[in-house]
Amino acid sequence: MAVQDSVWSSLVLGMHDALVSTLGLVVGLAFADATQYIIVLTGIIAATSAGLSMMASEYLSQKADGNARGATKRGFMTGIAYVMTAGMVLMPFLFISNTITAVIMTYTVAISVIFFFNYLKSKLNNQRLWPAFFEMTIVCFLVTLASFIIGEGAKVFFGIVI
Repeated sequence: MAVQDSVWSSLVLGMHDALVSTLGLVVGLAFADATQYIIVLTGIIAATSAGLSMMASEYLSQKADGNARGATKRGFMTGIAYVMTAGMVLMPFLFISNTITAVIMTYTVAISVIFFFNYLKSKLNNQRLWPAFFEMTIVCFLVTLASFIIGEGAKVFFGIVI
């Protein structure tokens, strides 16, 4: 039972953007010594607003490409994938007060989400699991690392301390 490529592209858009931006945000805040409360609150606000933004962007993008019929469905799928994924990434910070442990668990959750998504996609579309899993994992962590480095650079350059 193959699933349409458009379904996967909308899910990947929301899920991967949530992984990268939420990981970058919470890990950056964690290493800036933000409190657990600040990390969770900021993460919830960012995830909600970004999820709505992703939903609207995918909807408008589909309309601009002439896909008026599928625009609402794809926009909804992108937004929901974003919010659900961001929520899963934030979950360790809700329950674990030790920042380092929460960061490790957050990365574990991210890898699990990537694995589950690619496993499901490989089974439904009769594709190979490992190349897609490793590609998505590497892209996610390289972008997250770049975000972290930029954040650390901004902290040093602007002298920002939380």
